[in-house]
Order: sequence, then C-alpha cells, then structure tokens
Amino acid sequence: MNLLFQPFALHALLGASLVAIISGLIGPFVVSRGMSFAVHGTAELAFTGAAAGLLIAGNPIAGALCGAVIVAGVIGLLGARERERDSSIGVILAFGLGLGVLLLSLYRGFATEATNILFGNIFGISNGQLVTLLLIGFGVILVMSIIYRPLLFASVDPDVAIARGVNIRLIGIIFLFVLAFTVTAASQVVGTLLVLSIAITPAAAAMRFTARPSRAVALSVLFALLAADGGLATSLANGSIKPSVFVTTFSFAIYLVARLLGPTLRSTRSAQYGAEPNIVHRRENLGSAAGSKLEP
Repeated sequence: MNLLFQPFALHALLGASLVAIISGLIGPFVVSRGMSFAVHGTAELAFTGAAAGLLIAGNPIAGALCGAVIVAGVIGLLGARERERDSSIGVILAFGLGLGVLLLSLYRGFATEATNILFGNIFGISNGQLVTLLLIGFGVILVMSIIYRPLLFASVDPDVAIARGVNIRLIGIIFLFVLAFTVTAASQVVGTLLVLSIAITPAAAAMRFTARPSRAVALSVLFALLAADGGLATSLANGSIKPSVFVTTFSFAIYLVARLLGPTLRSTRSAQYGAEPNIVHRRENLGSAAGSKLEP
C-alpha cells in the first residue's frame, strides 16, 4: 500500500475525491428531478466530444467538456418541458453516438487513449488535467451553493415555485450546465460508460435512508467518497484491474445495503421522532423560505 503515497496515486485520490464530492452534491437533485437519463445522455455525448478533442487536439477532457456543455444547452432548449426531455435526449443521443463512433474510427493514435474515454484512467491524470478537475469542482460547488435553495424549491414543487417568482426554466438550464461539468469530471474516474455509478447510485442509496434534502446530500457525498476512494485504493492493492470496476462495485454494494436497511431505519426513526418530512412534500417550509430567499 506504499503506492498510496506515490504522486500519481495522490493525484488520483485528490481527483477522485473532488469528483465524488460534486457528484454526491448534485445526485439527490438529479434523482428527485427525474434526470437520470439526462446524466446518461450527457455522459454518452461527452464521449463524442472527447473523441473529437482526442482527434483534433489530443485533449479528450477539453473535448468532453465542450461536448457536454453543448449537449446541456441543446437539452435545455429542446427539452424545456419535462415530458419532452427524455425524447429529446434520445434523439440527440442517437445522432451523437454515431458521430462519436465515426470520430473515434478516424483516430490513429494509441488504442488505450480511446478506451480511456469509455472506462476512465484516473491513475494517468496529468498535472494539467488535475488543475482542470479542480477548477470544475470549485465551479460546481460555487454555483450549487448559490442556486441550492431555488433549485430545491423548483424540484419539490415547481408550480408553487413559479407562483413565488422563481424562474424555474433558468434554474433548470443552470443545473443542466452544472450537470455537464460534473459528468465531464466523473468520466475521468469511471469513464463515460459508467458515470451513473458515481453520479446517481450514491444519491439513490442516500435517499433510501432519509427524505431530508440536507441529509440526503450529506449521505450522497459520503457514499460517493466511499465508492471512489475505496475503489481506487482497492485497485492499487490489486494492481491489475481498473479502478472503475471497483468503484462501480462498491457503489452498487452501498446501494444494495441501502435497499435492505434503509426502510427499516427510516421506520424506526419515524416511530421515535415522528414522521420525517419527505423531500417532495415540504411546501410550507419552502414556501415561507421562498418569500424572503427566492423572490427576485
């Protein structure tokens, strides 16, 4: 385990921890807003951008970021209504994946560069890529700290949020861009194919234990950290299996535990302290807070 103290391993752990924090932060909102398919679509189309970046400039991260941001903007424009969002993502996804396959077929470099786009290569992260991840992480945390309350209000009850003066379309588009940056960062750990394991699974597990938004976010971050850092440490100890395999395995194991124990713990807590307010039924508290916090 002395490998943990090598520069490449420390860089990987720092990058993975940062990705886990921002993924855990946005995860409960993704789940509560029914945007898991948006995460999948953005991740898959970040692959197209990464392939373009690799082909044109040898920089898959910059390409993935550009691709994810463009896709987020298109989804925001074409899928403004919730019932239209999934079909819009499906249409964009079909075209984007075909384009990505074409771009990747034109690439004549090392095959590992291409597979790293799909499955991640956190141990090969360079100093420049680490700086990029740090900037993405701090940017996501800053934006989420600003929009947290209106985003929560719009997620819980969009009709009341509109009545209170919240521009839910603007909030939704901002969140899509936050999602795009987070997906780009997460793809460095588990690749574009497995982003859901760190952006969705920890949050889904957290929401099995609690319905309080603040607790769900805290647990989501904790579970994402356990999966990401635990997966990296186990990969270092094993030496032959990619970290993404262990990260996804740990994440899924946490979710299974949450499925088994979560309802029991919530029932026990409700019996002791009274019913726990649900994340989608907090109109009165959010409505009163909106009067002083959310109105423009």
